Amino acid sequence: MNRIEIQILQSLLKGKISIYQLIDEQDASLPEFFESFEKLQAQELLKVASGKVYLTEKGNEIAKAFLKSDAICKACEGTGYKIDPFFRKVLKDFLEITKNRPPAVEKFDQGYISEEGVIRRLEFIHERGELYGKIFVVGDDDLFSIAVSLTGLPKKVVVVDIDERLVNFINSVAKERGLRVEAYVYDVQRAFPDDFKKKFDVFVTDPVETIPGIKLFLSRGASTLNGVGSSAYFGLTTLEASRKKWFEIEKMILEMGFVITDIKRRFNVYPATEKSYSQFEEKLPIFKKLGVKTDYDWYTSSLFRIEAISEPKPLVEGEMIIDEHVYKDDESLATPY
Repeated sequence: MNRIEIQILQSLLKGKISIYQLIDEQDASLPEFFESFEKLQAQELLKVASGKVYLTEKGNEIAKAFLKSDAICKACEGTGYKIDPFFRKVLKDFLEITKNRPPAVEKFDQGYISEEGVIRRLEFIHERGELYGKIFVVGDDDLFSIAVSLTGLPKKVVVVDIDERLVNFINSVAKERGLRVEAYVYDVQRAFPDDFKKKFDVFVTDPVETIPGIKLFLSRGASTLNGVGSSAYFGLTTLEASRKKWFEIEKMILEMGFVITDIKRRFNVYPATEKSYSQFEEKLPIFKKLGVKTDYDWYTSSLFRIEAISEPKPLVEGEMIIDEHVYKDDESLATPY
């Protein structure tokens, strides 16, 4: 029995749970998860009814060999970070602003992390002493640029995004509230503007998870950094990025002159809210496979911090047009097709 099968059985010792919760509580890619899940079904160790999964009598006997998996801290949602009073005030303002955010659109594979998750990311970056310089954001479904600007701590915040609606929203909020943030329309496939190169201390992104796509996002971010000691923060799932893909991504990171300093597992949660991906959920391959709507916030990602130990070297300098291959590959079961 492999470790993914063990993770599944450990989770089911708690009793009947949502298939989506079960997906969240293991760390294989979605294709790998379904391979193990279907094997356990074939062995009659578990059953599925109306989107809920439970152990059979036979499965329960086998699962007893393992300890129940329920060790995640509930107070901080497993992140290790509570929201302190200063950042709770930022969260209050941020929640008011995001009520009017543009809804996610499937065309750009959009979906955003929870507002609380954005604030916890701010706290993590603050702990590293990196909220006080110049920050660049590549793609901003999460509206991280607004949240970080609300702290009043960075010298400057610049964001680029392909979605003109988001850019207009960010600039409108910045003008209304007097925030030090500027947003520009930009497609990562196009040559990167010289005006932004080598001028920032930190870049933040939540890249798409194809190899060509993440190469573009990380390269564009690396182009903005001003040298040794500069850093980057980005999210990466195990759901749409297998270990082989992580291996290729980590090689890219090293090639670009960075070292990985932190990986915070399941740090970012993508809630299935009305304005997020729930509106086009039925177009996701995973929905077509399961046939049931999301009843649990199952899509999570790890937060990476990387730091430049030499002059950052982007792997893509000029234009690189790859169209839909930016967003989709064989592991993209949670990406609309």
